[in-house]
This record gives sequence, C-alpha cells and structure tokens, in this order.
Amino acid sequence: MEIIGNLVVPVSIALIIIFGFCRKVPLFEAFTDGAKEGIVSMFSIAPSLIGLITAVSMLRASGFFEILTDLLSPVTSALGFPSEILPLALMRPVSGSGSFALLNDLFKSCSPDSFIGRTASVIAGSTETTFYAIAVYYGSVGIQKTGYTIPAALMSDFAGMVLAPLTIRLLGN
Repeated sequence: MEIIGNLVVPVSIALIIIFGFCRKVPLFEAFTDGAKEGIVSMFSIAPSLIGLITAVSMLRASGFFEILTDLLSPVTSALGFPSEILPLALMRPVSGSGSFALLNDLFKSCSPDSFIGRTASVIAGSTETTFYAIAVYYGSVGIQKTGYTIPAALMSDFAGMVLAPLTIRLLGN
C-alpha cells in the first residue's frame, strides 16, 4: 500500500503529460496559463481570507470563546454535551487550523480514546470550516451575497455537533 501511495502522484503527472502529448496540447503554455489563473484567483480571495484570519485571531485573543463557553456550559452539560468540547465546536466553523489546535489540546488533556476525545474526533471529521470554505469558494468567483448558504451550512455543522456525542454513546463501545 505504501508503494502505491508513493506512486500515485508521479504516475498521475506522467499520465497527464502523455495524454497532453497525444492530444498535441502545448503543455508548458497550458501549465503557465493555469498558474496565471491560480495567481489571479489567489489575489481575488486574499481580502476575504485576511479578514477571516484577523477576525479569528481577535476572537481567540480577546477570550470571546472562553466567555461563550462559560455561558453555554450549563446548558450543554444538561444536554449531555461535554463542555470541554465547546471551544472546538465554536471554532470549527470558523477556522480549520484553529480547531485542530484545540483538538490537539483536547487529546493532550483527555485521551483520544476517551468519550471526550472520540466525540471531538467525530465533530472534527463531520463538520466543515464553513466560513473559510465560503470565503474561498465564493470569493474566488466574486459572489458577495451568500443567500441561504451560511444558514444551511451552519445547521449542518450544528447537526454534526449535536449528533456526535449521541453517536459515540450509542455506537462507541
């Protein structure tokens, strides 16, 4: 399996080159045109990403997530949702790297095999970095009005977060 994993990328590149030669595609020109389009896309989404990263950094530094966790923990504890996972649940729709840092911290304080660790893992795997994804995808094509995308995506994230502890309780033996 490791050999296959090591060969996937080089074989894919070789197949693309062979296919391009067979179709008489000017490969280097096609590559440079694609690279130019990638740079243009990068510059079009940069303002959205910079704003998102700045907002996440400010929220983390200000202690907002800790305050919100303290406010919500009585309700979530009554519902059977571990309060230790709340920071991860709050960060996950906003930042992938921030949420994985919180997941790593959870694994250090609680075993990955514990109820909290398994629930956090299900949340990390079944939810999306909603605002990051919207900033990238909508920003790359210049869409400014997201319509129902954000509410629908956040409801999906919420469902994943609510069902994670229930799933671990039911199936986690």
